[in-house]
Amino acid sequence: MGYTGYELLWLFLAYSFLGWVLETVVAAVRQKRFVNRGLINGPFCIIYGISAIIITIYLPELHGFWLLLGSMIFSTVIEWTAGHLIERVYHERWWDYSALPWNLDGYICLPASFAWGCLSVVALRWGNPLLATVFSLLPGPVGRILVWVVLAVLAVDGLATFLIMAGLSRSDRWVQTDAWFNRLSGRLGKRIFDLVDKRLGRAYPERVKQAREAVRPAVFAEGCSFYKICMLFFVGAFLGDLTETLFCRLTAGVWMSRSSVVWGPFSIVWGLAIAAVTALLYRYRQQSDGFLFGMGTLLGGAYEYLCSVFTELVFGTVFWDYSQMPFNLGGRINLLYCFFWGIAAVIWFKKIYPRISSLIERIPIRAGKVTTWILLVFMCCNMLVSAMALARYDERTRGIAATSGWQRTMDERFPDERMERIYPNALTVE
Repeated sequence: MGYTGYELLWLFLAYSFLGWVLETVVAAVRQKRFVNRGLINGPFCIIYGISAIIITIYLPELHGFWLLLGSMIFSTVIEWTAGHLIERVYHERWWDYSALPWNLDGYICLPASFAWGCLSVVALRWGNPLLATVFSLLPGPVGRILVWVVLAVLAVDGLATFLIMAGLSRSDRWVQTDAWFNRLSGRLGKRIFDLVDKRLGRAYPERVKQAREAVRPAVFAEGCSFYKICMLFFVGAFLGDLTETLFCRLTAGVWMSRSSVVWGPFSIVWGLAIAAVTALLYRYRQQSDGFLFGMGTLLGGAYEYLCSVFTELVFGTVFWDYSQMPFNLGGRINLLYCFFWGIAAVIWFKKIYPRISSLIERIPIRAGKVTTWILLVFMCCNMLVSAMALARYDERTRGIAATSGWQRTMDERFPDERMERIYPNALTVE
């Protein structure tokens, strides 16, 4: 069953609230007193809302074991990412599964992942239809006004909490000499910070300060920084396109475009994969080949599945179909290529990443920053034009005539012949 954007907003709020209720009840039982377990001050745990929306959009075609496995993987990656983001922004750890079996760095563990998967199955099969029925009882204008008001309050609450906590995360106590933060908040900010900090301390009594990664001065893109991830995205996009082009030549005997965009040999899927896997697995890069292979297989398979559903929903086009290959899942992924993702993860961290990282860090700081932002602007424009060209390509296949300026421009610049050369494997979904 598909859901409208309006219904998805309500589902996000509903599951965020229900997640807060669940977390608060469990914490109250453990600590024998009421605590607000949300990151923000309101009664919402947005990680539950985000997980529910992702699963609702991307996994409705799965059933049985595959739905449970997919829900476990996606929910676990979200929890893992959230834990590392909190540590990166606040330099704190808010939960720790180290005492539970089959845990990874204390951020995720198999029992919690199984619980996430079961909750997700219940939500997708029974919770969503029930909540959609409840939402439909609200009068149209009232429901829309209410959902936007709640979202606005939630956004303000979240932004204020982030600014206050992030502004103070640079030191362990209030620093009166911090001019920027004094201008932002002053005494009121300190009071609010104290209240938020005490609330989080009660909600997450196991939270501990984390040591910050040392950064060498005068080095561009040191460690796993923003600039390093951006540069790796571009490197990965180019190398991915090159790899797939050579693979098609060796296996099919033809030169075939594998680019994701209309300008340049760049595979966005590979670029995002390289950037994401580096950000997620950077601290584990010295682990064994078996560990990296397993993580690469799971994360790569989940990522490729997500990309397949996304392009179909947004562009109405399927860019690859593995239905004729054994051990495939809906034609979106197959076991062999998932193993390729695992092998790629090992080769990346053990052989390629150290060399590329070293080369990136040799770039002068000013030149590196300017180059990064130029490339980001170029790629954003490239992706926007590519999306417009694909959208218009889909319209032409459905016989929709050009009536606006952008449609006529796309017809002129990117006719069917050119689009078929750039995206030879693209199939329109009816």
